[in-house]
Amino acid sequence: MLRAGDAVACLACRNLLFTRMGVRFGMPIQKLHPLSRAIHHRYSGNANSQRPPHCTAARHFTSLSRLPMKPPKFRAGGHGYQQHRTFWVVRLAARLLKLRYLLLGTAVGGGYTAKKTYEEWKDMLPDLSEYTWIVPDFIWELNEHIDLGENVCRFESRSTKSSDKEKVDQLQEELVRTQMKYQRMLERLEKENKELRKVVLQRDDKGIHQRKIKKSLIDMYSEVLDILSDYDSNYNTQDHLPRVVVVGDQSAGKTSVLEMIAQARIFPRGSGEMMTRSPVKVTLSEGPHHVAMFKDSTREFDLGKEEDLAALRNEIEIRMRKSVKEGQTVSPETISLSVKGPGIQRMVLVDLPGVISTVTAGMAADTKETIFSISKAYMQNPNAIILCIQDGSVDAERSIVTDLVSQMDPQGKRTIFVLTKVDLAEKNLASPSRIQQIVEGKLFPMKALGYFAVVTGKGSSNESIDSIKDYEEDFFQSSRLLRDGMLKAHQVTTKNLSLAVSDCFWKMVRESVEQQADAFKASRFNLETEWKNNYPRLRELDRNELFEKAKNEILDEVISMSQVTPKHWQSILQKKLWERVSTHVIENIYLPAAQTMDSGTFNTTVDIKLKQWTDKQLPHKALEVAWETLQEEFARFMAEYKGKDQDDIFDKLKEAVKEESIKRHKWNERAMDSLRVIQHNALEDRSITDKPQWDAAIQFMEETLQSRLKDTESVIHDMVGPDWKQRWTSWTNRSPDQHVRNETKNELERLLKLHEDHTAYLANDEVTTVRKNLEARGVEVDPVLIKDTWHQLYRRHFLQKALFHCNLCRRGFYYYQRHFVDSELECNDVVLFWRIQRMLGITANTLRQQLTNTEVRRLEKNVKEVLEDFGEDNERKTQLITGRRVQLAEDLSKSAVVQLACIIGLLHNLRYI
Repeated sequence: MLRAGDAVACLACRNLLFTRMGVRFGMPIQKLHPLSRAIHHRYSGNANSQRPPHCTAARHFTSLSRLPMKPPKFRAGGHGYQQHRTFWVVRLAARLLKLRYLLLGTAVGGGYTAKKTYEEWKDMLPDLSEYTWIVPDFIWELNEHIDLGENVCRFESRSTKSSDKEKVDQLQEELVRTQMKYQRMLERLEKENKELRKVVLQRDDKGIHQRKIKKSLIDMYSEVLDILSDYDSNYNTQDHLPRVVVVGDQSAGKTSVLEMIAQARIFPRGSGEMMTRSPVKVTLSEGPHHVAMFKDSTREFDLGKEEDLAALRNEIEIRMRKSVKEGQTVSPETISLSVKGPGIQRMVLVDLPGVISTVTAGMAADTKETIFSISKAYMQNPNAIILCIQDGSVDAERSIVTDLVSQMDPQGKRTIFVLTKVDLAEKNLASPSRIQQIVEGKLFPMKALGYFAVVTGKGSSNESIDSIKDYEEDFFQSSRLLRDGMLKAHQVTTKNLSLAVSDCFWKMVRESVEQQADAFKASRFNLETEWKNNYPRLRELDRNELFEKAKNEILDEVISMSQVTPKHWQSILQKKLWERVSTHVIENIYLPAAQTMDSGTFNTTVDIKLKQWTDKQLPHKALEVAWETLQEEFARFMAEYKGKDQDDIFDKLKEAVKEESIKRHKWNERAMDSLRVIQHNALEDRSITDKPQWDAAIQFMEETLQSRLKDTESVIHDMVGPDWKQRWTSWTNRSPDQHVRNETKNELERLLKLHEDHTAYLANDEVTTVRKNLEARGVEVDPVLIKDTWHQLYRRHFLQKALFHCNLCRRGFYYYQRHFVDSELECNDVVLFWRIQRMLGITANTLRQQLTNTEVRRLEKNVKEVLEDFGEDNERKTQLITGRRVQLAEDLSKSAVVQLACIIGLLHNLRYI
């Protein structure tokens, strides 16, 4: 029964309370608000005392049920209507409370969105604090005066036995049912929204709706980060633009979290071994098709096809291994990848190699320090968002990454903590409250902006993203961690994590990009000042522009080779070919044949040796000469083309292009066979048709013999040292070896005077005689030295005789026409030199035709191919086009691009985020 002091309450006051709940009310009527007392007495004076009181049935109420504050129905008239108006604020508050719990109790997967929407709605509600006086005072003091003790909520006999635990379970079951209901509604709406966005993006992609900006904002931002990764730090322009840095212990699930955010299994996987060997920058953006593409490639990988996914994973692994230098395990070189697809949150993430505690077999000794260095380099950016990944299935004390993150962000102003493998943690941990301590930031010393718990699958590499998402949502819907309130709905699932990270990323971008743009403006001013002071008359050409300029110059130089006259080609080819083969002709053909006693044997020996030479060596030597001549002319034109207007900054590039082009150029293989036939036919001809040809052969022979005689005299002079005149004028003396050589020469000259027709070789007894004669004069000499000295002396003697014979043959053309019949003069050696001279002319003409008609064009084609290859190889261009001027122009170009992207692109478009 209701007792209000000593007086009996009126009907209106009793109907405000639960009359059958056994509520004990200890507030006297005199303490009621004046308005409440007025209502009380007005009802008590007109009420029918015989009417039974209005009773409200006793019920259990949850946060999602209708609150039992509905007033009793009165007759139409003044009092009932006035009481209805009095409690409209109470009913409004009840409806808002119901909406609040519906929103907070929505689906697990939409917890973060629901929380965010609830905060926005709450801010839009009007302030009703000025109208609290309408509600009677005793309503606000119910909690102070209502006693819910043992005798307060007493139901009928068997209801009193239900425990508090059963009530809590009923409330939790009702909450879960409501969550599942709204989860299905949310999934359906999200699916419809995703399909609609995909249709819109596809229409935009086909050009139906022309965009004002060709590139998306996130793509533009990612390009800026790529440019800044190579930026020169000489002017304090360090990159402080935001990106999401994903760090964690090895095998903590970093890559799996990133794949869930990207909605595709794009990374190579391994069981326990290190797979992430270099940083991978992933640019996530929304698009009509789920595709991936590398920054330096045009190939698109369709992430909806398993074969493309496998190819993408393989390509990432290949690029990682290529980036690792020999003897190392990890590399700081960044691999840039973009992923687009419907419903993907826009952001830039960098997946770093997992932090390790011990270097294992097969790793470089400095692997641990290198990983720490790479991680710190990315995390020390004051605007980088650190996504700290912690494995929930292992003891928290074994974590290394939390200490590292605490050092880089001690206040936790830019850190988001993610606990992975929560399903295993719940199964293995004896105390689930330990997980609650982790996600509340009470277990680790590190601080964070937010804490999330996720599940990234059952551990199988064959699981699809959809199956992992279903498993994650099913786990959290049935998990006691969420049911018992240890985790909040907005703290779970990778979807909520993705939304939170994206919001944090763009918030950081908005706050920092303008400051970075100002820093680059200052840097550009410094660069422009240095350029004006050092290169006032030169244009600011970066490395690519300089390469294009050098490319045009080189092509002009190659084309200029077509202006070489045929006469010039033939003369230099004939001259170089004779220089190459003259030694072989004199030593292996002419000298052996000249040792014969008659003209028949001479001609036979010459024919045999010429045939052997033509079959084996001559064509090959001729092509070598032609190829070397082409190289020399190419180099000469490139050197002569360089004038006062040419830039020496291109010298290394031109030399590299020349060497690579020559290396790639190969002479036509069929040319050798045809050349062999031409040379053989030329050497077979012995018909000198007129006196000028005979005189030309005499001159050619004389010049050749004189040149050889001069070379031989020089060799003999070096062997015996200076003569008496040089010793007196130059004050030089012979060395002991030269003295022995000189004595040997004198002894051999006496032998040669006695036997002018001596053969080219000394007999053993002659060597012994010479040695004994020298020993008699006190000169010890070796037989090898005697033979060596004799070879040079006999060579000189033979060349002198050949020159004398050549002079005699000047008048021998008449006897040649008569085949030297009835003549003691035989000039077969002149015919030999005429045959050689004619072969040289014909060979040079053939090679000249092949050069001008074929090989020069092929060389030009090779040069173009080399330039194209060099143009695509940035590393090669960096090596070949160097210098402070180039680097300064590069920095000016990059700073201009960064300013353009930051100011025109980013700042202009950030208002659309």
